[in-house]
Amino acid sequence: MSKDIMLLSSVPTFMMNDLQQEYVLHDHAHILDPEAFTKVTAFVGVGSTSKVDRKLLSMFPNVKMISIFGVGYDGIDVAAAQEKGVKVTHTPDVLTDDVADLAMGLILSIGRRIPQSDKFVRNGDWVSEPYTMTHKVTGTRLGLVGFGRIGQAIAKRAAAFDMTIAYTGRRAKTNAPFRYYPTASELAANSDYLVVAVPGGNETKNMINAQVLKALGPKGIVINIARGSVIDQTALIQALKDKSIAGAGLDVFWDEPNIDPQFFKLHNVVLTPHNGSNTHETRRAMADLALANLKAFFDEQPLLTLIPECQ
Repeated sequence: MSKDIMLLSSVPTFMMNDLQQEYVLHDHAHILDPEAFTKVTAFVGVGSTSKVDRKLLSMFPNVKMISIFGVGYDGIDVAAAQEKGVKVTHTPDVLTDDVADLAMGLILSIGRRIPQSDKFVRNGDWVSEPYTMTHKVTGTRLGLVGFGRIGQAIAKRAAAFDMTIAYTGRRAKTNAPFRYYPTASELAANSDYLVVAVPGGNETKNMINAQVLKALGPKGIVINIARGSVIDQTALIQALKDKSIAGAGLDVFWDEPNIDPQFFKLHNVVLTPHNGSNTHETRRAMADLALANLKAFFDEQPLLTLIPECQ
């Protein structure tokens, strides 16, 4: 089998170095070899930045595997891939802790206004006036929109803050010791912090809409470490402007890295650059798993971490 692979997006340098030692690489934006269209048997790319539709798959008739560096794969037309017998893998589990850590960091950052406090000190404002009071985090109510690996890891951390935990999802989990609400609106109405931890894609697009934000209320805070598409961004900006919610902690956005400049003028939001899994340790582990899936494919061995639809 040809070891020609196509890069769907840029990958970390250390992963690129490993790929170059084992495979013949082709860049989707600059295919120099006309025979690449028939030589390439696998695609490699990073998370939601990797786009694979039916048309692209038709251009590469011998592709049988897509290795995604990341847990999200909403840029892949999974139905089209399945029709062509293309297997898709991703890198779950290895990034769970980092994303859950950041979710708690955002809760603390916006709840206690840590970045705003830092700016207050740096600007010398403390000399002339005391900083405004913030809100307690310990003992508050946490609502998790999604209770998969990451949602459960967030719940574990929140329990150490004595938070009352509830969740929503497609169905209640029989082994979960927390209250289940059938809709995001009901959960929001009973939460101080509403953390979004569901996959992206059409099924969850704008799941957190104006109605959910209204239910969260003027004392509520929304945290998004999932995908920008899950929150109706127009409704969110309006809610932040009107202070119909207390604030937001956002790691993901609609058109990242092109952030709506309206966010920059708001003092009740904390922004991070899709930083959930961005640690040296986890990115290395993600690369290792993506590479292991590739190796398994070329060695004609079972793939390690198929996406659920391909299992």
